[in-house]
Amino acid sequence: MISKQETLNLSPYMELYNLIIPKDNMLRQINELVDFSFILDELKSKYCLDNGRNAIPPIRMFKYLLLKAIYDLSDVDLVERSKYDMSFKYFLEMAPEDDVMDSSSLTKFRRLRLQDINLLDLLIGKTVEIALKKGIITSKIIIVDSTHTKARYNQKSPKEFLQEKSKNVRKAVYQLDEEMKEKFPPKPTSNEVMEELNYCRQVVEIVETQSKVAQIPAVKEKLNVLKEVMEDYDLQLSYSPDPDARVGHKSAESAFFGFKTHIAMSDERIITAAIVTTGEKSDGHYLQELIEKSKETGMEIDTVIGDTAYSGKDNLQYAKAEAFQLISKLNPNISGETSHRKVIFDFNKDAGMYVCPAGHMAIRKARTGKKNQGANQAETYSFDIEKCKVCPLREGCYKEGSKSKTYSIRIKSMEHKDQIILQETDEFKILAKERYKIEAKNSELKNPHGYNTAKTAGLFGMEIQGATTIFAVNLKRILKLLSEKKKE
Repeated sequence: MISKQETLNLSPYMELYNLIIPKDNMLRQINELVDFSFILDELKSKYCLDNGRNAIPPIRMFKYLLLKAIYDLSDVDLVERSKYDMSFKYFLEMAPEDDVMDSSSLTKFRRLRLQDINLLDLLIGKTVEIALKKGIITSKIIIVDSTHTKARYNQKSPKEFLQEKSKNVRKAVYQLDEEMKEKFPPKPTSNEVMEELNYCRQVVEIVETQSKVAQIPAVKEKLNVLKEVMEDYDLQLSYSPDPDARVGHKSAESAFFGFKTHIAMSDERIITAAIVTTGEKSDGHYLQELIEKSKETGMEIDTVIGDTAYSGKDNLQYAKAEAFQLISKLNPNISGETSHRKVIFDFNKDAGMYVCPAGHMAIRKARTGKKNQGANQAETYSFDIEKCKVCPLREGCYKEGSKSKTYSIRIKSMEHKDQIILQETDEFKILAKERYKIEAKNSELKNPHGYNTAKTAGLFGMEIQGATTIFAVNLKRILKLLSEKKKE
């Protein structure tokens, strides 16, 4: 149950916050910048208003998730820090003497309260609304790109994943107390997951009861990660390779197992739209949706900047219809006509190869036809026939008994003459250089905020992580731009 209106905190110690939390503290600034009542309005229907025990306020629960995104902490470490970090308690609108919740409440909140809520669009829309009201966004330029996130469990067996996390714990302990090597039980020799899980439980118990270093942060953080993984298994979450994750390609030689987040960002480096997909999805397919979502937040757009992945014929036609410049260099492979095909393959601009609907990348390519006669030339991509023979999507794509599988794209040198003329202009070349800004933003999402690896299994969990991480990054950017504006 949640009460129909927030109650005032009458603790006699609240004045302490004014003494110990400086005015320029980021969490204080976020509290002053954002009216979080929109979270309560959005989640009211998920709670009973007049029956049952009082629930932890939804706004506080959401703020916990926001802190998790800002500081890249596990649930256990987040709650532990909120016991003694006064800036956390201030941000969570708790009295200094208040007890914190149990970390398991966060898991329940994510699963039970955030289902059927389009949190990603909601949070991005709120930050863009704030930025527009503050006069921070003034440009009409949008930059688009995607960034990949590895699945939490990667392509490892459950046993391998448990082994890795228990090894991290032992290694952290050994660095501080070598005598502990004699206290751990023998490692399992079978391939049974339950045996490995029992071994992990023994490792946790020994570290917590017999080690002198269990409370040292370097050990405790690794221990908490192992506990979360074990809890996931006990709760029968997807513990083996994530069922929603897919193989995507960063280049012809490298791949990842996980998800993609397709991002639109203003020239002021505030993310205006995002779409979370599985890892194999092609960037270019999401341009139109990103632009429409950005417009829904109140953005005006006259220029869109992206790499060659966005120069497909459909996107060029959309740009013309919506009257904006598409600063995306043509690639003859992407621009080829494919609408007549029953099975459409996607072009991976990083690898320079086509990828079939099952996620398999071409193993080689060759150009056919006479030089300097673009209309008669084609790029032919060859695929691993052994994979095609057993592919679950082979019907309509692979003909039984075939000794090869190829995919050809006709090169049309004159079809996109308007874009060819545009990309030769000085304006195009100058604007194209601005694309580095979104690459820097992708790096920011991954490095300080842990967006390089999924925190939980599944597409839903990835969307929650994306929503809170982008919300945090946008708020930090708004605060920085407001600070710069005051100095002018």
